[in-house]
Amino acid sequence: MAALTDRVLRALERFNAAHPWDRNAHYHRWILRRLPRRLDRALDVGCGSGDLARLLATRATAVRAVDADPAIVARARELTAPAAPVVFAVEDALADTGDDGAYTAVTCLATLHHHLPPNEALTRFRERLAPGGTLVVLGLSRPDTPAEHLLGLLSVPLNAATGWLKNRGRPAPRPVAMTAATRDAEESLAEIALLARRILPGARIRRRLFWRYTLVWRKPHTA
Repeated sequence: MAALTDRVLRALERFNAAHPWDRNAHYHRWILRRLPRRLDRALDVGCGSGDLARLLATRATAVRAVDADPAIVARARELTAPAAPVVFAVEDALADTGDDGAYTAVTCLATLHHHLPPNEALTRFRERLAPGGTLVVLGLSRPDTPAEHLLGLLSVPLNAATGWLKNRGRPAPRPVAMTAATRDAEESLAEIALLARRILPGARIRRRLFWRYTLVWRKPHTA
């Protein structure tokens, strides 16, 4: 039975590799619906190839998009029209940049679990938000409950079917957004929620398909 399971998993990996699709991009429109129609300044942390930053630029006066990987930032600049109100920067998201309270929106996609210590990161995001601003995080967590394991199992056939449909059944190269370095999530959703209750009181956290969770928080207008 174990040998059969291994063969099935390897076949599934080959199929997914031949029909890749960006699971983070699946949530882009959902993220935009959590933000005001017009924004002043927006910050995209862990911008990768800049897909979300370019969407934010359609409703923000200015977007700052940061990533610690110089290669992916260079690629994001290549893919972005010169006239777009986006500035890409190679930057440590936790650094003191003198822009506390500067942003009406802060987004962080699939970065918190890959590269950032969550306690420091959530605190820094809170500091960089202007009063009344909105934080939206899309992340991965370590499965830790039967419900999370079940949702992960449900995502397996959905993931393969979505990749096949998006690529019209044909083999395809990996999207640029999927070329950045990654690592597995270490924190469970319960651990993330515990941190959020302390750092971001009132944050809304939900499990999602495709091994992801969302966190949405609006900073109070007054302390």
